[in-house]
Amino acid sequence: MHQTLRRTKIVATLGPATDSLDVLEALIAAGTDVVRLNFSHGHRDEQIMRAKKVREVASKLNRHVAILADLQGPKIRIAQFKDDKVWLKEGASFLIDVDMDTTCGDETQVACIYKQLADDVSTGDRLLLDDGRIVLQVESHQGSKIFCKVIVGGELSNNKGVNLQGGGLSANALTDKDKQDIQSAAAMEVDYIAVSFPRDADDMHYARSLVEAAGSHAHLIAKIERAEAMTVLEDIIDASDAVMVARGDLGVEIGDANLPPAQKNIIRLARERNTTVITATQMMESMIQNPIPTRAEVFDVANAVTDGTDAVMLSAETSVGKYPVKTVQAMSKICEQAERQPSSIISKPRMGQQFERVDEAIALSTMYVANHANIEVIAAFTVTGSTPLRMSRISSGIPIFAMVPDEKICRRVSLYRGVSPVLIDLPSGTHEDVTKAAMSKLKQHHVVSEGDMIIVTTGETVGDPGGTNTMKIVWVE
Repeated sequence: MHQTLRRTKIVATLGPATDSLDVLEALIAAGTDVVRLNFSHGHRDEQIMRAKKVREVASKLNRHVAILADLQGPKIRIAQFKDDKVWLKEGASFLIDVDMDTTCGDETQVACIYKQLADDVSTGDRLLLDDGRIVLQVESHQGSKIFCKVIVGGELSNNKGVNLQGGGLSANALTDKDKQDIQSAAAMEVDYIAVSFPRDADDMHYARSLVEAAGSHAHLIAKIERAEAMTVLEDIIDASDAVMVARGDLGVEIGDANLPPAQKNIIRLARERNTTVITATQMMESMIQNPIPTRAEVFDVANAVTDGTDAVMLSAETSVGKYPVKTVQAMSKICEQAERQPSSIISKPRMGQQFERVDEAIALSTMYVANHANIEVIAAFTVTGSTPLRMSRISSGIPIFAMVPDEKICRRVSLYRGVSPVLIDLPSGTHEDVTKAAMSKLKQHHVVSEGDMIIVTTGETVGDPGGTNTMKIVWVE
């Protein structure tokens, strides 16, 4: 019988709290599958150092850990106040002036770093500041000045973010800083690059052209965080290798009450379109300060798992929190329990769809057989990772082992739900040799024992990208 493997992957953000080698090692040992480098914070040298440490620790622990570089994207923020913060009264008038001195804000006015704001807004628009805690209504605008009325007041401090309710800000998804960061990410040989605030598929195509020009083979993640992205979701998914449900800004722009159905929809569409999906933002937020999560956080993580997300992500909880390792351990436990629910492992066959590729036909046939026979594990020989990716789009409780000849692809598939990468030299020879090599590796990993029934998928010529065309059911000797 195979051991219980957590199927949902964990993405942990690195930061000051994880910079010691001991903590990083404990974090990866606790079950971190992907580490995130947040390019909104820290210097290039810090990120390079973190990436280097991850590679060292992962190698020491014999784990395949992917590195995700998360680009900052456009910064749409107010500037600063003379006294660092002000109190805005409901019903009061408040002016945002994109041309005023950036350090002279007070109770009546503040500058904005994003100069196009004055052109992007219309009378009646609502501006949401500090994650929607402050709400301003645009009464009129003239030149560089936007005259507002405070609808929801409160404390407002320096450099807080600005969103337009319903979306529509014209800021480009990729800034000059992002373009430099893509060069850095390429030099660090990261496995994934996340693009912040893409509006449409063109933003993703442009990002891909920059990544390829930098000589990187990183897969691209589109962070869904703009209201307008929701209207062209399928196009963005098709232009990306993965998507992230970035619930912070998305919640501000579409309204928090609309977030749960949006999250379910993004996850469903991504899975249907053979794309991986990460659910992010405030998943274990209270653990920044506390050693255990709230009940609501437990439900939140479990719900994302039962929705079918590939990965759940931690941000400040691990980068600056007091309990980074405990947070990963707690999240891992919640995922494992949620995966035991029948709804998490019932397959949803694609009865109405034509197979476009042979490897897809093999992948989905394998999952059908695995889910309806007494199969312990699946061993999928793959060069690019596409066969196990397609397998992982069908809900199942059966572990998929991606038999991969390349360390980089091992790291890439470590994001796929239910897929464990195994580094193996591709055997040249008959199908029998291939099967024997698979069994030998699975025995080494202690995931099968004598008499277990397993499925092996491979290509006529082993090592041919996209060439998977055989599925074999075998018994472990």
